[in-house]
Amino acid sequence: MTSRKTLAALSSAALLMGGTAVLADCPVKVGVLHSLSGTMAISETTLKDTMLLLIEDQNAKGGVLGCQIEAVVVDPASDWPLFAEKARELLTVHNVDVIFGNWTSVSRKSVLPVIEELNGLLFYPVQYEGEESSRNVFYTGAAPNQQAIPATDYFLEELGVEKFALLGTDYVYPRTTNNILESYLISKGIAKEDIFVNYTPFGHSDWATIVADVVALGADGKQVGVISTINGDANIGFYKELAAAGVSADDIPVVAFSVGEEELSGLDTSNLVGHLAAWNYFQSAESEANAEWIAKWKAKMG
Repeated sequence: MTSRKTLAALSSAALLMGGTAVLADCPVKVGVLHSLSGTMAISETTLKDTMLLLIEDQNAKGGVLGCQIEAVVVDPASDWPLFAEKARELLTVHNVDVIFGNWTSVSRKSVLPVIEELNGLLFYPVQYEGEESSRNVFYTGAAPNQQAIPATDYFLEELGVEKFALLGTDYVYPRTTNNILESYLISKGIAKEDIFVNYTPFGHSDWATIVADVVALGADGKQVGVISTINGDANIGFYKELAAAGVSADDIPVVAFSVGEEELSGLDTSNLVGHLAAWNYFQSAESEANAEWIAKWKAKMG
């Protein structure tokens, strides 16, 4: 595997000289570690497609340091121990130079010991709960102070939410984030009994009772809001149940931290108008770079 110091030195030299350094062991191999099957495939397949498009685009520009980039794609299948096995395979069998991957914090924590043991390099692309640091990982997504806290402030200050339902998938990120939010809400004067916290398994589909419990929070006339750390295809059932129960964003607004276009693609979104998302990126961002990227994406993906 190419030495990280060698890559860094060559990169710096190329930039300083304004030229192109050449690596001895082309191509540069990039491991793509995202679930292409299982409950998280609805979210992670898009990230795999994004990586392949970025690599194709960079190769058309000449690659990196005189080398073309080669993607090595594996499927850990929404199985957390399998993420660790696939990371080891990427580093020891395929000899990748870097890995881009994971969505859930539990999959990242499964991979982390392997990355550190083998001195690999991981770019983690999704928001996370914080409280972790590693020399072998670039955490590129938002931490709670950058995403969850501002979204909660919006509910408090702009929407006048007085009661909160913290709904999450049962793993590290939702539990840690909701612990932070519960303490934050109490510090803002929200009574502990006005905060409803609920966790469901990955792939959960029966939301009728939970939605009924959320609706019941507002029986006293106070404004209720939902902060959602629900992940993967469980979002489909949750939003369908909201619509089936006749709950609109005017009644109970929802702000989600793990919902993108793909998760909503199979829904009648007319029932979801007014619900919110707090996210690192939106296609609606207005910039030349984003417009260029979206044009490439649509040309490739439809």
